Amino acid sequence: MFESFSIVFTISALFSYINYKWLKLPTTIGLMILSLILIVPIALSKTVFPEFYTFFCNIIVNADFKTLLLNGILSFLLFAGALHVNLAALTKEKKSIFLFATLGVLISTCIVGSLTFFGAQLIGLELPFLHALLFGALISPTDPIAVMAILKEANIAESLGIKIEGESLFNDGIGVVVFSGILLIAAATGELSNTEIGTEIGLLFLEEAVGGLFYGFVIGFLGLKCIQSLTENPQLAVMITLAVVMGGTAGAFLMEVSAPLAMVVAGLFIGNKIHVNEDKNPIQKAISSFWEILDDVFNGILFGLIGLAIHLLNINTSYFLLGVFAILIVLLARFISVFLPYSLLKHEETKPMKTVAVLTWGGLRGGISIALALSLGEELSRDLILHITYIIVLFSIIVQGLTIGKVVKKIYS
Repeated sequence: MFESFSIVFTISALFSYINYKWLKLPTTIGLMILSLILIVPIALSKTVFPEFYTFFCNIIVNADFKTLLLNGILSFLLFAGALHVNLAALTKEKKSIFLFATLGVLISTCIVGSLTFFGAQLIGLELPFLHALLFGALISPTDPIAVMAILKEANIAESLGIKIEGESLFNDGIGVVVFSGILLIAAATGELSNTEIGTEIGLLFLEEAVGGLFYGFVIGFLGLKCIQSLTENPQLAVMITLAVVMGGTAGAFLMEVSAPLAMVVAGLFIGNKIHVNEDKNPIQKAISSFWEILDDVFNGILFGLIGLAIHLLNINTSYFLLGVFAILIVLLARFISVFLPYSLLKHEETKPMKTVAVLTWGGLRGGISIALALSLGEELSRDLILHITYIIVLFSIIVQGLTIGKVVKKIYS
């Protein structure tokens, strides 16, 4: 795994350099496009240099995308992202963020699952309704990694950026809980009564979501007290933040609470209490610089790996058609799942539909959806779900990611 990780990291670093010097695209998009370009000669080498092709395939497989993201770099990226978010601005948008991250995810899951189920039937593909709901659950949360990486380049209004950023930070944790709940139903069909299933899902939500939020506050508080006791020694302060993420993630797995939600809370708490964005003292500067670098490094690896792994799929015409259809379904579901919660709120905008439109187009999907799709067993339509998930993620990051800035300017011009 270390050898594979090292090779993927080196490719990502090289592509980041090429993108910076010549393409000048947002880093995540540039890396994915270059990775997709690299796949063409590698795929062609399958018949000419089969040993090289097999070696490259093994690199991607051994990197273990699912484990690497869900059990590893996701915690680092969420903490790094939350560390620099303005908590005061986030608090002003707390109602909309809460509704988008909870009610919005549930609405989107139901719409995407139902329409994808009927779409698969029209095309002639077998996709049980419960499996379609699993797809709806894994594709509905916007990806905080993709969203926050692209928003840096989009230059949108602060209040709108906070809505998108805040929602994406929290709804992936909620989305994982919804996904786990539907997975529980799929596994327990015929074994548990509806009441027992409902109780299990309720307990799962309490343990994962509520437990994750509380646990994140505890480890964030302990980490903060350690950092605040240091008058100097920025290196030790950075080590403490690393310990919060690494030790905190390990503890979350042991206690079966949501590590993503815990890292978001810990990052928000520490970042805002030490005012990490001010960069006035050595500790602030060290923590800010270190996590910005780590954020770029892991983003490079993640999005490079997304592009490099696509050659492992064998996309046929039916899968491709359903994937294209699912793009439209996901955009429609995103619009409805934003519009309905947003209509329940009081807001100052004179034309709230503009905000809904930007939130719809700015809801990017990324590596978390792919990782959840990879976690499915073959008996849960894994192959079909993974293919259509990949198509949506590629469209989301490349098309929506490249145009979000232009869309905002067009809507607000």
